[in-house]
Amino acid sequence: MTVHPEAAPTPIKATGRARIISPLDRYVASEFARIFFVTLAGFPVLVFVIDLVDNLRKYTDRKLAYKAVLMSYFYWIPDTLFMVFPAAVLFATVFSIGTFTRYAEITAAKASGISFYRFISPIVLMSFLAMGLGLIFSELAPPANAKRLKLLAGENEYRETVRYNFAFASDAGRVYRVFALDSDKQRMDRLEIEERGSLKRPGVLIASDSAEWKPRQGWVLRRGQLHVLPNDSTDFAFGFDSLVDRQLKETPDELRATQREPSEMRYSELTKFIHALERSGADVNQLKVERMLKLAIPVTCVIIALFGASLATSSQRGGAAYGVAISLATTVLFLVLIQLTKAVGGKGLMPPEPAAWMPNVIVGVIALVMLARVRT
Repeated sequence: MTVHPEAAPTPIKATGRARIISPLDRYVASEFARIFFVTLAGFPVLVFVIDLVDNLRKYTDRKLAYKAVLMSYFYWIPDTLFMVFPAAVLFATVFSIGTFTRYAEITAAKASGISFYRFISPIVLMSFLAMGLGLIFSELAPPANAKRLKLLAGENEYRETVRYNFAFASDAGRVYRVFALDSDKQRMDRLEIEERGSLKRPGVLIASDSAEWKPRQGWVLRRGQLHVLPNDSTDFAFGFDSLVDRQLKETPDELRATQREPSEMRYSELTKFIHALERSGADVNQLKVERMLKLAIPVTCVIIALFGASLATSSQRGGAAYGVAISLATTVLFLVLIQLTKAVGGKGLMPPEPAAWMPNVIVGVIALVMLARVRT
Protein backbone atom coordinates (compact mmCIF):
# COMPACT_ATOMS: atom_id res chain seq x y z
CA MET A 1 0.00 0.00 0.00
CA THR A 2 1.41 3.32 -1.08
CA VAL A 3 0.84 6.42 0.94
CA HIS A 4 0.90 9.65 -0.98
CA PRO A 5 2.76 12.52 0.60
CA GLU A 6 -0.22 14.82 0.42
CA ALA A 7 -2.27 12.32 2.42
CA ALA A 8 0.15 12.17 5.33
CA PRO A 9 -1.08 13.84 8.53
CA THR A 10 0.33 17.29 9.17
CA PRO A 11 2.15 17.56 12.53
CA ILE A 12 0.65 20.05 14.96
CA LYS A 13 3.01 22.82 15.97
CA ALA A 14 2.75 24.77 19.20
CA THR A 15 1.95 28.31 18.22
CA GLY A 16 1.44 29.83 21.64
CA ARG A 17 3.28 30.01 24.93
CA ALA A 18 2.28 27.97 27.93
CA ARG A 19 -0.11 29.91 30.08
CA ILE A 20 1.27 31.16 33.36
CA ILE A 21 -2.23 31.46 34.82
CA SER A 22 -4.28 28.38 34.06
CA PRO A 23 -8.07 27.96 34.40
CA LEU A 24 -7.39 25.95 37.55
CA ASP A 25 -5.49 28.92 39.02
CA ARG A 26 -8.40 31.23 38.27
CA TYR A 27 -10.82 28.76 39.82
CA VAL A 28 -8.78 28.40 43.03
CA ALA A 29 -8.22 32.17 43.28
CA SER A 30 -11.91 32.94 42.71
CA GLU A 31 -12.99 30.52 45.45
CA PHE A 32 -10.46 32.05 47.84
CA ALA A 33 -11.45 35.63 46.93
CA ARG A 34 -15.16 34.93 47.38
CA ILE A 35 -14.70 33.67 50.93
CA PHE A 36 -12.05 36.28 51.71
CA PHE A 37 -14.22 39.28 50.85
CA VAL A 38 -17.30 37.84 52.55
CA THR A 39 -15.23 37.35 55.72
CA LEU A 40 -13.67 40.79 55.34
CA ALA A 41 -17.13 42.36 55.16
CA GLY A 42 -18.64 40.28 57.95
CA PHE A 43 -15.97 40.57 60.64
CA PRO A 44 -16.15 44.38 61.04
CA VAL A 45 -19.94 44.20 61.40
CA LEU A 46 -19.52 41.59 64.13
CA VAL A 47 -16.88 43.70 65.88
CA PHE A 48 -19.04 46.83 65.69
CA VAL A 49 -22.11 45.07 67.12
CA ILE A 50 -20.11 43.65 70.03
CA ASP A 51 -18.54 47.04 70.73
CA LEU A 52 -21.89 48.83 70.56
CA VAL A 53 -23.51 46.41 72.99
CA ASP A 54 -20.55 46.72 75.35
CA ASN A 55 -20.33 50.54 75.26
CA LEU A 56 -23.92 51.63 74.64
CA ARG A 57 -24.39 52.75 78.25
CA LYS A 58 -21.15 54.74 78.11
CA TYR A 59 -22.25 56.52 74.92
CA THR A 60 -25.62 57.28 76.50
CA ASP A 61 -24.04 58.70 79.65
CA ARG A 62 -21.89 61.00 77.55
CA LYS A 63 -25.00 62.08 75.64
CA LEU A 64 -23.32 61.43 72.32
CA ALA A 65 -25.40 62.09 69.24
CA TYR A 66 -26.36 59.09 67.14
CA LYS A 67 -24.59 60.64 64.18
CA ALA A 68 -21.35 60.95 66.18
CA VAL A 69 -21.48 57.29 67.23
CA LEU A 70 -22.27 56.21 63.66
CA MET A 71 -19.41 58.26 62.25
CA SER A 72 -17.05 56.86 64.89
CA TYR A 73 -17.70 53.36 63.55
CA PHE A 74 -17.16 54.62 60.01
CA TYR A 75 -13.73 55.98 61.00
CA TRP A 76 -12.99 52.69 62.77
CA ILE A 77 -13.31 50.69 59.53
CA PRO A 78 -9.65 51.09 58.37
CA ASP A 79 -8.21 49.96 61.70
CA THR A 80 -10.66 47.06 61.94
CA LEU A 81 -9.83 45.90 58.43
CA PHE A 82 -6.13 46.15 59.23
CA MET A 83 -6.57 43.73 62.12
CA VAL A 84 -9.02 41.48 60.25
CA PHE A 85 -6.91 40.82 57.14
CA PRO A 86 -5.01 37.84 58.66
CA ALA A 87 -8.23 36.28 59.97
CA ALA A 88 -9.93 36.75 56.59
CA VAL A 89 -6.99 35.07 54.85
CA LEU A 90 -7.13 32.19 57.31
CA PHE A 91 -10.88 31.66 56.88
CA ALA A 92 -10.62 31.86 53.09
CA THR A 93 -7.70 29.42 53.02
CA VAL A 94 -9.25 26.86 55.35
CA PHE A 95 -12.70 26.91 53.76
CA SER A 96 -11.52 26.92 50.15
CA ILE A 97 -8.95 24.14 50.59
CA GLY A 98 -11.35 22.24 52.82
CA THR A 99 -13.91 22.32 50.01
CA PHE A 100 -11.33 21.25 47.41
CA THR A 101 -10.30 18.36 49.66
CA ARG A 102 -13.83 17.29 50.47
CA TYR A 103 -14.81 17.06 46.81
CA ALA A 104 -11.53 15.34 45.85
CA GLU A 105 -10.47 18.23 43.60
CA ILE A 106 -6.98 18.24 45.10
CA THR A 107 -6.75 14.48 44.54
CA ALA A 108 -7.78 14.96 40.90
CA ALA A 109 -5.18 17.68 40.47
CA LYS A 110 -2.48 15.41 41.90
CA ALA A 111 -3.57 12.64 39.53
CA SER A 112 -3.09 15.10 36.66
CA GLY A 113 0.47 15.78 37.74
CA ILE A 114 -0.18 19.00 39.65
CA SER A 115 1.50 19.06 43.05
CA PHE A 116 -0.19 20.38 46.16
CA TYR A 117 2.27 23.29 46.30
CA ARG A 118 1.41 24.28 42.73
CA PHE A 119 -2.28 23.90 43.51
CA ILE A 120 -2.17 26.38 46.41
CA SER A 121 0.11 28.89 44.65
CA PRO A 122 -2.87 31.17 43.72
CA ILE A 123 -3.82 31.26 47.41
CA VAL A 124 -0.29 32.24 48.37
CA LEU A 125 -0.35 34.97 45.71
CA MET A 126 -3.67 36.26 47.04
CA SER A 127 -2.21 36.33 50.54
CA PHE A 128 0.59 38.59 49.27
CA LEU A 129 -2.04 40.92 47.84
CA ALA A 130 -3.78 40.89 51.23
CA MET A 131 -0.44 41.77 52.84
CA GLY A 132 -0.11 44.76 50.53
CA LEU A 133 -3.61 45.92 51.43
CA GLY A 134 -2.75 45.50 55.09
CA LEU A 135 0.28 47.78 54.72
CA ILE A 136 -1.87 50.39 53.00
CA PHE A 137 -4.54 50.28 55.70
CA SER A 138 -1.87 50.54 58.41
CA GLU A 139 -1.20 54.05 57.08
CA LEU A 140 -4.86 54.93 56.51
CA ALA A 141 -5.99 53.87 59.98
CA PRO A 142 -4.12 56.37 62.29
CA PRO A 143 -5.78 59.63 61.10
CA ALA A 144 -9.16 57.89 61.07
CA ASN A 145 -8.56 56.61 64.62
CA ALA A 146 -7.78 60.15 65.77
CA LYS A 147 -11.11 61.39 64.38
CA ARG A 148 -12.94 58.45 65.96
CA LEU A 149 -11.50 59.13 69.42
CA LYS A 150 -12.44 62.79 69.13
CA LEU A 151 -16.03 61.92 68.24
CA LEU A 152 -16.39 59.41 71.07
CA ALA A 153 -14.90 61.75 73.67
CA GLY A 154 -17.24 64.60 72.74
CA GLU A 155 -16.31 68.11 71.72
CA ASN A 156 -15.84 69.31 75.31
CA GLU A 157 -14.20 66.18 76.70
CA TYR A 158 -11.67 65.43 74.03
CA ARG A 159 -8.10 65.61 75.22
CA GLU A 160 -6.97 69.19 75.63
CA THR A 161 -4.66 70.74 73.09
CA VAL A 162 -2.73 72.29 75.99
CA ARG A 163 0.15 70.37 77.52
CA TYR A 164 1.75 71.45 80.81
CA ASN A 165 5.14 71.06 82.49
CA PHE A 166 7.15 68.79 80.23
CA ALA A 167 10.71 68.48 78.96
CA PHE A 168 11.84 67.67 75.45
CA ALA A 169 15.26 66.87 73.97
CA SER A 170 15.91 67.99 70.39
CA ASP A 171 18.07 66.34 67.75
CA ALA A 172 20.78 68.94 68.39
CA GLY A 173 21.06 67.92 72.06
CA ARG A 174 19.22 70.84 73.56
CA VAL A 175 16.83 70.24 76.46
CA TYR A 176 13.59 72.26 76.43
CA ARG A 177 11.51 72.80 79.55
CA VAL A 178 8.03 74.11 78.79
CA PHE A 179 5.46 75.34 81.26
CA ALA A 180 2.55 75.32 78.79
CA LEU A 181 2.08 74.39 75.13
CA ASP A 182 -1.08 75.22 73.19
CA SER A 183 -1.01 73.40 69.86
CA ASP A 184 -4.13 75.20 68.60
CA LYS A 185 -2.69 78.65 69.25
CA GLN A 186 0.77 77.35 68.22
CA ARG A 187 2.59 78.92 71.13
CA MET A 188 4.50 78.05 74.30
CA ASP A 189 4.63 79.93 77.59
CA ARG A 190 7.63 80.17 79.94
CA LEU A 191 10.23 78.29 77.97
CA GLU A 192 13.74 77.36 79.11
CA ILE A 193 16.42 76.00 76.78
CA GLU A 194 19.63 74.40 78.01
CA GLU A 195 22.57 73.31 75.88
CA ARG A 196 25.55 71.84 77.67
CA GLY A 197 28.95 73.18 76.74
CA SER A 198 31.93 71.26 75.40
CA LEU A 199 35.61 71.88 74.77
CA LYS A 200 34.78 73.43 71.39
CA ARG A 201 31.73 75.51 72.24
CA PRO A 202 30.28 77.19 75.34
CA GLY A 203 27.08 76.20 77.05
CA VAL A 204 23.88 78.10 76.38
CA LEU A 205 20.90 78.85 78.62
CA ILE A 206 17.86 80.69 77.25
CA ALA A 207 14.85 81.82 79.26
CA SER A 208 11.86 83.18 77.33
CA ASP A 209 8.41 84.39 78.35
CA SER A 210 6.78 82.82 75.30
CA ALA A 211 7.43 81.33 71.87
CA GLU A 212 5.34 81.33 68.69
CA TRP A 213 5.46 78.85 65.83
CA LYS A 214 5.96 80.42 62.40
CA PRO A 215 5.85 77.85 59.56
CA ARG A 216 8.51 79.66 57.53
CA GLN A 217 10.80 80.59 60.41
CA GLY A 218 10.26 77.99 63.09
CA TRP A 219 9.92 78.86 66.78
CA VAL A 220 10.25 82.59 67.52
CA LEU A 221 11.06 83.31 71.17
CA ARG A 222 9.66 86.51 72.72
CA ARG A 223 11.10 88.63 75.57
CA GLY A 224 13.83 86.75 77.33
CA GLN A 225 17.48 86.40 78.19
CA LEU A 226 20.31 84.50 76.55
CA HIS A 227 23.14 83.27 78.79
CA VAL A 228 26.44 82.15 77.27
CA LEU A 229 28.46 79.98 79.68
CA PRO A 230 32.09 79.46 78.56
CA ASN A 231 32.83 77.77 81.88
CA ASP A 232 31.29 77.14 85.28
CA SER A 233 32.33 80.54 86.66
CA THR A 234 31.56 82.86 83.73
CA ASP A 235 28.15 84.02 82.52
CA PHE A 236 27.52 86.46 79.67
CA ALA A 237 23.86 87.54 79.63
CA PHE A 238 21.98 89.28 76.80
CA GLY A 239 18.38 90.45 76.70
CA PHE A 240 16.25 90.05 73.56
CA ASP A 241 12.80 90.97 72.32
CA SER A 242 12.66 88.17 69.76
CA LEU A 243 14.95 85.26 68.91
CA VAL A 244 14.53 82.54 66.27
CA ASP A 245 15.46 79.03 67.41
CA ARG A 246 16.27 77.12 64.22
CA GLN A 247 17.39 73.98 66.07
CA LEU A 248 13.91 73.11 67.33
CA LYS A 249 12.20 71.78 64.20
CA GLU A 250 9.28 69.96 65.86
CA THR A 251 5.86 71.48 65.23
CA PRO A 252 3.34 72.17 68.03
CA ASP A 253 1.42 69.00 67.16
CA GLU A 254 4.60 66.93 67.32
CA LEU A 255 5.50 68.38 70.72
CA ARG A 256 2.01 67.45 71.93
CA ALA A 257 2.46 63.91 70.59
CA THR A 258 2.84 62.30 74.01
CA GLN A 259 -0.93 62.67 74.41
CA ARG A 260 -1.58 60.63 71.26
CA GLU A 261 -1.96 56.87 71.16
CA PRO A 262 0.25 54.70 68.91
CA SER A 263 -2.87 53.81 66.92
CA GLU A 264 -3.20 57.50 65.98
CA MET A 265 0.29 57.73 64.46
CA ARG A 266 1.59 56.44 61.16
CA TYR A 267 4.80 54.43 61.04
CA SER A 268 6.98 57.47 60.27
CA GLU A 269 5.25 59.61 62.92
CA LEU A 270 5.64 56.89 65.52
CA THR A 271 9.33 56.49 64.61
CA LYS A 272 9.92 60.21 65.05
CA PHE A 273 8.01 60.17 68.33
CA ILE A 274 10.08 57.25 69.62
CA HIS A 275 13.34 59.03 68.78
CA ALA A 276 12.15 62.14 70.63
CA LEU A 277 11.26 60.14 73.73
CA GLU A 278 14.56 58.26 73.59
CA ARG A 279 16.42 61.55 73.68
CA SER A 280 14.42 62.47 76.76
CA GLY A 281 15.38 59.19 78.45
CA ALA A 282 11.87 57.68 78.39
CA ASP A 283 11.10 53.97 78.13
CA VAL A 284 9.98 53.31 74.55
CA ASN A 285 9.95 49.50 74.42
CA GLN A 286 6.17 49.31 74.26
CA LEU A 287 6.05 51.87 71.47
CA LYS A 288 8.71 50.00 69.50
CA VAL A 289 6.61 46.85 69.69
CA GLU A 290 3.54 48.76 68.49
CA ARG A 291 5.53 50.26 65.62
CA MET A 292 6.89 46.90 64.45
CA LEU A 293 3.44 45.30 64.63
CA LYS A 294 2.37 47.74 61.90
CA LEU A 295 4.62 45.67 59.62
CA ALA A 296 4.37 42.27 61.27
CA ILE A 297 0.57 41.99 61.17
CA PRO A 298 0.30 42.43 57.37
CA VAL A 299 3.09 39.88 56.86
CA THR A 300 1.00 37.50 58.96
CA CYS A 301 -1.35 37.17 55.98
CA VAL A 302 1.25 35.17 54.03
CA ILE A 303 2.31 33.05 56.98
CA ILE A 304 -1.25 32.30 58.04
CA ALA A 305 -2.10 31.25 54.47
CA LEU A 306 0.68 28.64 54.51
CA PHE A 307 -0.42 27.50 57.96
CA GLY A 308 -4.09 27.30 56.99
CA ALA A 309 -3.33 25.41 53.76
CA SER A 310 -1.56 22.60 55.60
CA LEU A 311 -4.09 22.66 58.43
CA ALA A 312 -7.09 22.34 56.11
CA THR A 313 -5.78 19.09 54.61
CA SER A 314 -5.45 17.39 58.00
CA SER A 315 -9.11 16.29 58.01
CA GLN A 316 -10.68 15.34 54.70
CA ARG A 317 -14.06 14.75 56.30
CA GLY A 318 -14.31 18.04 58.12
CA GLY A 319 -17.25 20.20 57.19
CA ALA A 320 -18.14 23.83 57.74
CA ALA A 321 -18.16 23.42 61.52
CA TYR A 322 -14.63 22.06 61.43
CA GLY A 323 -13.46 24.97 59.30
CA VAL A 324 -15.02 27.53 61.61
CA ALA A 325 -13.59 25.80 64.69
CA ILE A 326 -9.98 25.64 63.52
CA SER A 327 -10.13 29.15 62.05
CA LEU A 328 -11.50 30.71 65.23
CA ALA A 329 -9.12 28.71 67.42
CA THR A 330 -6.12 29.80 65.34
CA THR A 331 -7.27 33.43 65.32
CA VAL A 332 -7.71 33.48 69.11
CA LEU A 333 -4.32 31.80 69.58
CA PHE A 334 -2.64 34.35 67.36
CA LEU A 335 -4.26 37.26 69.21
CA VAL A 336 -3.04 35.77 72.48
CA LEU A 337 0.48 35.53 71.04
CA ILE A 338 0.34 39.19 69.99
CA GLN A 339 -0.70 40.28 73.49
CA LEU A 340 2.07 38.14 74.95
CA THR A 341 4.45 39.77 72.50
CA LYS A 342 3.45 43.23 73.71
CA ALA A 343 4.00 42.22 77.33
CA VAL A 344 7.39 40.56 76.74
CA GLY A 345 8.72 43.31 74.47
CA GLY A 346 7.22 46.14 76.50
CA LYS A 347 8.80 44.91 79.74
CA GLY A 348 12.19 44.59 78.08
CA LEU A 349 12.41 40.82 78.61
CA MET A 350 13.60 40.63 75.00
CA PRO A 351 14.34 43.26 72.33
CA PRO A 352 11.03 44.82 71.21
CA GLU A 353 11.53 44.36 67.45
CA PRO A 354 12.19 40.58 67.60
CA ALA A 355 9.37 40.27 70.13
CA ALA A 356 6.92 41.77 67.63
CA TRP A 357 7.93 39.18 65.02
CA MET A 358 7.83 36.24 67.44
CA PRO A 359 4.21 35.15 66.65
CA ASN A 360 5.04 35.11 62.94
CA VAL A 361 8.19 33.10 63.57
CA ILE A 362 6.37 30.53 65.72
CA VAL A 363 3.44 30.08 63.32
CA GLY A 364 5.77 30.19 60.31
CA VAL A 365 7.93 27.33 61.61
CA ILE A 366 4.85 25.26 62.39
CA ALA A 367 3.47 25.98 58.90
CA LEU A 368 6.69 24.89 57.18
CA VAL A 369 6.82 21.66 59.19
CA MET A 370 3.20 20.87 58.39
CA LEU A 371 3.63 21.72 54.70
CA ALA A 372 6.64 19.42 54.51
CA ARG A 373 4.48 16.56 55.78
CA VAL A 374 1.65 17.11 53.30
CA ARG A 375 1.47 14.56 50.50
CA THR A 376 2.19 16.39 47.29
